[in-house]
Amino acid sequence: MNILIIGGGNMGGTYAQSFLRSHIASKEAMMILERSPEKAEELSKKDIGQVFGTPEGCIGKADLIILAVKPQDSATLFETIRPFVHPQQVFLSIMAGVKISTISDSLGIQKIIRAMPNLPAQIGMGMTAFTASNEVTRIELITVQNLLNTTGKTVYVEKESAIDAATAISGSGPAYVWFFMNAMMEAAKGMGFNNSEAELLVSQTFAGAIELYQATNVSCEEWISRVSSKGGTTEAAMQTYRENAVHDDIIAGAVSALRRAEELGKG
Repeated sequence: MNILIIGGGNMGGTYAQSFLRSHIASKEAMMILERSPEKAEELSKKDIGQVFGTPEGCIGKADLIILAVKPQDSATLFETIRPFVHPQQVFLSIMAGVKISTISDSLGIQKIIRAMPNLPAQIGMGMTAFTASNEVTRIELITVQNLLNTTGKTVYVEKESAIDAATAISGSGPAYVWFFMNAMMEAAKGMGFNNSEAELLVSQTFAGAIELYQATNVSCEEWISRVSSKGGTTEAAMQTYRENAVHDDIIAGAVSALRRAEELGKG
């Protein structure tokens, strides 16, 4: 299967490297279309497939085309590649907010899979939600899922609206985690730890908490209860978070991300 990745940024490059590393694709069957000459030159040095600067020589050769550009650039992309696509090609889009119907109408094609990965895919720890149009065959869907699985875990969702929700939770989610980690690091440094000590304290705390959560069937609420003793330090922190509505603010932030994903889908 010949694969063309349009967009050689973070996710485009991650996909190319992951597919090759897992031996699910070969360099001979891998193509990347990158309009930036600087990025194209950088990608060429990585030896992860043939790099193109224009669509003429690559679109028609591809069985699977991955759309990995910013959603704001989608209209220009569609106009550029439409003359070269054909109905039997499968399209995998990771453009936040851009609906399957928009891709279909803009390109005149029907076989479309829409997915939302996240940045931990760069180290094989990604989370990707995906869905597909009815025209995608079961074999084609499984093939694409196998490709996505090289970057971490995947979940298939029936309703396309769930992709926008996944964008707000797992797509943007790593930034929420890093935001909280950064705040804790700043607190640690304010308490007298140096930068490296603060980073170690916080990063290992997060890693350990996640491992412990995944190793059991205990809920987050129960773990908080187990750590919080009456009149103790954890209870004091939790009380401050409750008084300042931190829990509600986190939910509100995720909802804002969802609304923005929906706005992007409306163009």
